[in-house]
Amino acid sequence: MKVKKQTITLDDLDWDILRLLQLDAKKTYSEIGRKLKIAHSTVYERIKRMENCGIIKKYTVIIDLEKIGKKHVTAFMTVFTDPKESEEVAKKLAEMKEVVEVATSLSEELLIIAKVVAETQENLHAFIAQKVVPLPGVLRIRTSIATRKFKESETASEI
Repeated sequence: MKVKKQTITLDDLDWDILRLLQLDAKKTYSEIGRKLKIAHSTVYERIKRMENCGIIKKYTVIIDLEKIGKKHVTAFMTVFTDPKESEEVAKKLAEMKEVVEVATSLSEELLIIAKVVAETQENLHAFIAQKVVPLPGVLRIRTSIATRKFKESETASEI
């Protein structure tokens, strides 16, 4: 890993370590070292450096709600806003418990895209009608309900 003008460059070994952590963040330094044929101390050093630089933000658990019998609906909302209000709308959405992810996108207009999880379609409707629509700057909302999931991860393994 090299730092140049506040840009961090990862080498192949850093990427290999990240890929293994993304597959299973519970892997020990020794297990990763054995897999990559390097010393566990090297793995430790690399991971600590990536944590300290903010490349590795956190370790988390992705829960499969279906496997624990938790009824839910996942939807993706595209929120069209007044450009002057979009950042504030995005921040407010990010604070809501139903919203699990928020991003902005510049296409022909500024959009906010939010991933939302609700217990039922009725709860989803109530959330949008009572919490999102009233936000200052919201012009319109397009909602797509996810019917099948093919992949879920925190990030791409290498770009």
